Amino acid sequence: MYDALLVIDVQTALMEEHPCNEANFIQNIKELIESFRTNNKPVLYVQHNGGIGDDLEHGSKGWSIYQEIEPVLSDIMIEKKFNSAFRQTALKEELDKINAKNIIICGMQTEYCIDVSVKVAFEYGYNITIVKNSTTTFDNDFSQGEKLTKYYEYKIWNNRYATVISQKEFKDNMNK
Repeated sequence: MYDALLVIDVQTALMEEHPCNEANFIQNIKELIESFRTNNKPVLYVQHNGGIGDDLEHGSKGWSIYQEIEPVLSDIMIEKKFNSAFRQTALKEELDKINAKNIIICGMQTEYCIDVSVKVAFEYGYNITIVKNSTTTFDNDFSQGEKLTKYYEYKIWNNRYATVISQKEFKDNMNK
């Protein structure tokens, strides 16, 4: 049912800042990755390069994919410099190569890179699924990270740009 998994910006520097719902978020992504690999479905990692001197500078420790969900050789790696995982990257071409139509998007940060990537993927005609608690962000001056994530899952994305499902629904769908 699902053609590809996109794991966006789950990088060491961001995880070291301890986003909301951190343990559950990482566990959910681990399960998604494991399921895709078990079913021989592609996992694509997107890494943000913040430029020289940034915590997410290419090649730095902070730029690396978080150790608990490290890629394997068969995974596809994409580097980005903008919030959108699609802007000036090879992501769309990689998805086209594998004839992906139905994708799951997970990662960080809900209201920035995940939101714009969901909307761009929607514009490209992909069927997008978000598994509940597989995106996260940080508390800010306006809202708690957990509230922001739920807001985007159910008020912005669900039934507009994507379908939001539970981890159980994902497992049931993946085993069909």
